[in-house]
Amino acid sequence: MMKDLKIIFMGTPEFAVASLGALLMNGFNVVGVVTVPDKPAGRGRKVTRSAVKQFAEQNELPVLQPANLKDPLFQKELMQLNADIFVVVAFRMLPEVIWKMPAKGTINLHASLLPQYRGAAPINHVLINGETKTGVTTFFIDDKIDTGNIIFQEETQIYPFENAGELHERLMNLGARLVIKTLSELSSNEVKPVSQTMLIGDGVTLKTAPKIFLNDCIINWENDCTSIHNLIRGLSPYPCARSFFIKDNESLLFKIFESNPEHEKHSYNSGEIVSDGKKILKIACKSGLINISSIQIEGKKRMSTTEFLRGFNIDGYKTGSIQPASQI
Repeated sequence: MMKDLKIIFMGTPEFAVASLGALLMNGFNVVGVVTVPDKPAGRGRKVTRSAVKQFAEQNELPVLQPANLKDPLFQKELMQLNADIFVVVAFRMLPEVIWKMPAKGTINLHASLLPQYRGAAPINHVLINGETKTGVTTFFIDDKIDTGNIIFQEETQIYPFENAGELHERLMNLGARLVIKTLSELSSNEVKPVSQTMLIGDGVTLKTAPKIFLNDCIINWENDCTSIHNLIRGLSPYPCARSFFIKDNESLLFKIFESNPEHEKHSYNSGEIVSDGKKILKIACKSGLINISSIQIEGKKRMSTTEFLRGFNIDGYKTGSIQPASQI
């Protein structure tokens, strides 16, 4: 039985906790957990444990936190746990000596329908690109990033106004169920993994999902309103699409959490602010306007547009794409 096999789980963020929890709830034998070292975080630089470590300790699971996955001492500790299979969810790229270590192989959960959206930020990029469907994939790890043979996939619809946080929650739970299905089915030895090259048809362009950097979050108001709206929801609630309110020599960074694209012809310049100063805050762009409903300005908390305009006189400001000198 697969539940008799010894499993080592590797992961870091909350997304991985759901899969680890599902393994325990379904009676799988998790003999150890590998996660990142504790590190300072936040303004107070308080040392913080990863979400996976916190959950593992609550469930009295042995935890390994290597600073370097190639460290011989760590690899020795890993081997001594004598695991049959490794399960990886939202972790680092593994050296070959590690992913080849267990007899049953190393499986990975990825938050996209591979081979599309390989990379670190698939949830963000499917929304930014305006996709209408996505999913989760389990596959055997090989020597490249997200290219191994596929075991199972589960597809789901993307809703028109769904943001990255909401999609993250759905795929986290969908992925946890797929991990359980994968391990259960592997025990039958009837699973036939499929090479990703078999899924790439003639003329198919593979879309990637690289890590999101701050400069990727700056809104270009020359773009059309659908593209800008997709950027906003694809980066909400973190790290957030952003721009700048500019007046005289003052430049204020602001983030947009929620928006509504309004497709209409207008005579405004791209980036021009349209507001009644009370409840309405829109910014003109190509092919329409972005109607902002949730915003955060530098040094302030997130608030509704009405709350924001109540305490901020928007008259005389314009928007710009100055590179950020600070972060909220």
